[in-house]
Amino acid sequence: MDKSDIFWNDWQRILIGQVPGPFFIEVILRMIVVYFILVFSMRAMGKRMATQLTITEYASLVSLAAATGMAVQTPERGLLPAMLIAAIVIYTQRFIAKRASVNNRFEKLLMGEIDILVEDGKLNIPVMHHTRITREKLFSKMRNSSIKHLGEVQRLYFEASGDFALIKAKEPKPGLSVIPNWDKKMRDKQKREPGICVCKTCGNIKHATIEQRIACDNCGNEDTEYAVL
Repeated sequence: MDKSDIFWNDWQRILIGQVPGPFFIEVILRMIVVYFILVFSMRAMGKRMATQLTITEYASLVSLAAATGMAVQTPERGLLPAMLIAAIVIYTQRFIAKRASVNNRFEKLLMGEIDILVEDGKLNIPVMHHTRITREKLFSKMRNSSIKHLGEVQRLYFEASGDFALIKAKEPKPGLSVIPNWDKKMRDKQKREPGICVCKTCGNIKHATIEQRIACDNCGNEDTEYAVL
């Protein structure tokens, strides 16, 4: 299309395009076929396609969308190439899933590893930096699980799928509050242990008082506050 053929008030071109009228009927038939191609493809790739997706499953889904989109919108494109691409995507995804189930190294290479963000009531700062997860993000996830302080958490995993998995401690210990600093009313309700101090950054228990400026053994920060029971 030439530049001279484009007008801002050309509503027929904007709304209908430059396709013949019968193509609109054909679009309905094409969309029905494409719909069943997608349903069959996702069914063939396994039940996980209906739940939390891995990196490879996201890639498969995007590939299917790209392959089928043009077949619906463009009259010059047939449905057979979309069906062929769908078959290739299905085969590739099933091969990856089968290979990953028997080869742990292959699975980690393609899908990534599980990271520990909280370990025994302490934030794993280096891992948080590596995964680009902030304290606010972690604290939000913990509050959603009714966690009020880090001492209640034994492990918080960052799954390869991008999901979080929290394991509560069987015997909670004093820890750093996950309640926002601006919520003074809620923080004041939390019971503090004057004899136990924790690092304000990572929640590591420090053998120091509030007044002492001693570097944390876990993260090196010197700021301290009383632990929450």
